[in-house]
Amino acid sequence: SLCGNLAVLLLFLSPLMHSHLFARASTSSPSITRKKAINVEHFTIVNPNTDYDDFSIVHEVVPSAKSPRLNSEVVNTPCEYNSCLENQEPCEMIKAREGCLCPGVSDEDSPPHAPRIETLRPITTGENAGKIEVQWCAPDSVVSSYKVTVEGSGNDLEFGDGARRATVGSLEVGTKVCVEAINKAGHSSYSDFSCKRYERPESLELQLLAGVIGGGIVLILLLIIVAVVLCRRKMCQKAQRESGGGLGNPSYKSERAS
Repeated sequence: SLCGNLAVLLLFLSPLMHSHLFARASTSSPSITRKKAINVEHFTIVNPNTDYDDFSIVHEVVPSAKSPRLNSEVVNTPCEYNSCLENQEPCEMIKAREGCLCPGVSDEDSPPHAPRIETLRPITTGENAGKIEVQWCAPDSVVSSYKVTVEGSGNDLEFGDGARRATVGSLEVGTKVCVEAINKAGHSSYSDFSCKRYERPESLELQLLAGVIGGGIVLILLLIIVAVVLCRRKMCQKAQRESGGGLGNPSYKSERAS
């Protein structure tokens, strides 16, 4: 009966002992370690010095130290555009091609600024000899055409936006010539630099005569200076001779006396 009781007791305790041993074995078994994975811009780095009981992936974005890209400095220089030249390439096209700066231009919905007359030049050769050529510079505005007005003539001459010169008839001295700029918003107003009075230039003969007179005056002054210098030199030499002759030779006189 004792053996039977022990057998029954072992049968009763065997499941408890089995579960206890299984739990102890499970707790005493080494834990599963996971390595920390760091994703650094398309590269995976495993840190072996850090253990984790639970598997986890940590994404850490580490910014790379890139050297800043040096942007080339664009030097803003004025475009090679001359507003006084005729039929040249528009400044906006030069700007688009070369990246330069154009002068500020007023809006096309505003009346243009006044152009500037450069000169009223008489024509001396060719079929237009005896006439006057008007030259002007374009304003910093949108211009569709130009109008040249001659005082007292009653005839206005119109030219395209690329024109910078016009030929008018012979003018009397003091005749006023004006140039207007026109666009769809209106026309420019007259100003001191968009109008100019014709003044007869000096002829070539007068310029040559003035040069000959000036050269003659300079030559006469040079001759006078040379004559004065020579006269003073001769006077000095004469004074030296007279002073030498008046004193004589004292040693010569003493020898004759003896």
